[in-house]
Amino acid sequence: QVQLQESGGGSVQAGGSLRLSCVASGDTYRRNCFAWFRQAPGKEREDVATIYLISGRTFYPDSLKGRFTFSQDKANDTLYLQMNNLQTDDTAMYYCAACNGCSERQCYRPIWGQGTQVTVSS
Repeated sequence: QVQLQESGGGSVQAGGSLRLSCVASGDTYRRNCFAWFRQAPGKEREDVATIYLISGRTFYPDSLKGRFTFSQDKANDTLYLQMNNLQTDDTAMYYCAACNGCSERQCYRPIWGQGTQVTVSS
């Protein structure tokens, strides 16, 4: 089993930046890709970024390309989501997910972390 612990959320003004962290533990060797999702109040959970651990290849929705960057620190089993030029629409709970396989942005049978709240004010 994989355990995920997110951190780094908080409140920021529009135009600001945050870096979210996700520490993975447990059977991480079984997972070759991870993802970040977010869910705003009253909305469905949506994918934010996906990373393939071996190649380092990343995928993003077109709307987030250029603002969000997904990276990994293999030595410390930590994943990062750098978010720049944040907007009020980015306000949501952000979740790290360990995927049981991926197809570009698609994360199959995810195991979720507890989430970290990001609030962007105008």
